[in-house]
Amino acid sequence: QELPDKLPLKMPQQSRLIGKPVSRLDAPAKVDGSARFAIDVELEGMVNAAIKHPPIFGAKIKSVDDSKARQAAGVIDVFTIDSGVVVVADTFWHAKKGADQLRIQWTQPESVPDTEAIRRSWLGLAREDGDGLRDDGDIKDAMDEADHTLSAVYELPYQAHATMEPMNCTVDLGKDYCDVWVGTQGQGPTIETVVALTDLDYDQVRIHTTYLGGGFGRRGEVDFVAEAVLIAKRIKRPVKLIWTREEDMQHDFYRPASYHVLSGAVKQGQAHAWQHRIVGPSIMQRVAPGFVPAAMPRWLPRGLKSFSAWAAGGVIGMINDATLTEGAEDHPYAIPNVEVDLVTYDPGVPIGFWRSVGHSSNAFVVESFIDELAHQAKADPYEFRRGLLKEHPRHLAVLDLAADKAGWGKSLPAGRGMGIAVHKSFESYAAQVAEVEVDDKGGVKVRRVVCAIDCGIAVNPDTIAAQVEGAIVYGLSAALKGEITLKQGRVEQSNFHDFQVLRLQDMPTVEVHIVPSMESPTGVGEPGLPVIAPAVTNAIFAATGNRLRRLPINARDLA
Repeated sequence: QELPDKLPLKMPQQSRLIGKPVSRLDAPAKVDGSARFAIDVELEGMVNAAIKHPPIFGAKIKSVDDSKARQAAGVIDVFTIDSGVVVVADTFWHAKKGADQLRIQWTQPESVPDTEAIRRSWLGLAREDGDGLRDDGDIKDAMDEADHTLSAVYELPYQAHATMEPMNCTVDLGKDYCDVWVGTQGQGPTIETVVALTDLDYDQVRIHTTYLGGGFGRRGEVDFVAEAVLIAKRIKRPVKLIWTREEDMQHDFYRPASYHVLSGAVKQGQAHAWQHRIVGPSIMQRVAPGFVPAAMPRWLPRGLKSFSAWAAGGVIGMINDATLTEGAEDHPYAIPNVEVDLVTYDPGVPIGFWRSVGHSSNAFVVESFIDELAHQAKADPYEFRRGLLKEHPRHLAVLDLAADKAGWGKSLPAGRGMGIAVHKSFESYAAQVAEVEVDDKGGVKVRRVVCAIDCGIAVNPDTIAAQVEGAIVYGLSAALKGEITLKQGRVEQSNFHDFQVLRLQDMPTVEVHIVPSMESPTGVGEPGLPVIAPAVTNAIFAATGNRLRRLPINARDLA
């Protein structure tokens, strides 16, 4: 039967499901506890494993005294693999307690990352010439002829993913099969890893993807999967490997720290010049070699895949990584003179994708500095943005909707302020207005967040609202609390007592408003995050006159 030349589509009002709020099918299982996460997997004859990784980046095992660990209750075996020392026991608790009895000596790398040393490196690198990304107009002349100029430095820290379920994986490895139960965001790299470590064929490997106990990019990695496979090869029994929270927090692939130097100019009340230098490490240079084999046909020889992976790392090293520049290089504001460049710098800290990736950093910088220009121009921050976005109707639509629903411009009590931000990421457009209260000790309370989002056709409004709310929670945790710091190669944070996340009493009222659209559906899991930090810090400025250029927000800067 011939297909019609043009397929008639339903009008939106005819849709039975699209555009209507529909409850998630998995909600009851998640509420009553019957949903199966990877950490819930139990197999007949299964044993449990814990692991101790090097406490310093780049360190190796020098010696291991496992005598006490082997005597601990339930311990079956103790051995080393490339990434650390493994304790296998009848239960995870026994494996963990056995691991606590290990006495390990580690080598001391010649050079180790340190937060203060990294900051000193930034200061020097920021003075060097970067790789040009955007060069519109003439920055020097624009600065010379401006009525007002300003400069600022913005800094963002490393961030852990801090997923509620720490990394874990269960493996049942036989002579001619391998079954893997894992919450993963990367089935392709996972199966490639198993095949490479076992010499099994692809059709002998099965990946059982469970619910994620939080992913945010961390579960696109395969380090913990590889460890579970290697342990299963050694003990020849089904095994569940669970990382403790401390191992998870201190051996993450972190959101990159970055350093931003900006200059701007205002002429006749309008933004006239914008200069932005970004200093930071490349995510893609690290992850590309692992992604390339997974994207290649399975029938290709493994040697060719390995060569392609090696070549991919080299190619990425020669070009600019978009995950460093997204949202900064392509900001939408109609400023006649714009210069953006990049200095790539890797201080030796493992980094990876973190919810909304480069947008999570660059939106904070861009949307904060555009607020600074508005202040220099003595303009309302909302109206200032509107004047620069005339050629971007979808940006304008979310900006206007958020401002309207928040009651922008209304009178607020002393110590309270409103801040606004707008940003495009993952082909969706989001604007947020945050209403914030700052007390006389510098304590910050975010009372209300109003978000407008344009993600094309809204297939399920309930899911969109839930994703945006979750992104706001995650972004607020990073803005208000989260920070990974390093001292002589060691991550200083270890658990939720010193890497805090948003608590119930911290949660603001959140409103999500969806722009009606017939454009193709686009992202909803990440676009709600980039705008929350600048909306909050811009609100703090409105309330106190203090401009915060470094995250997380610190009461000492406001008291």
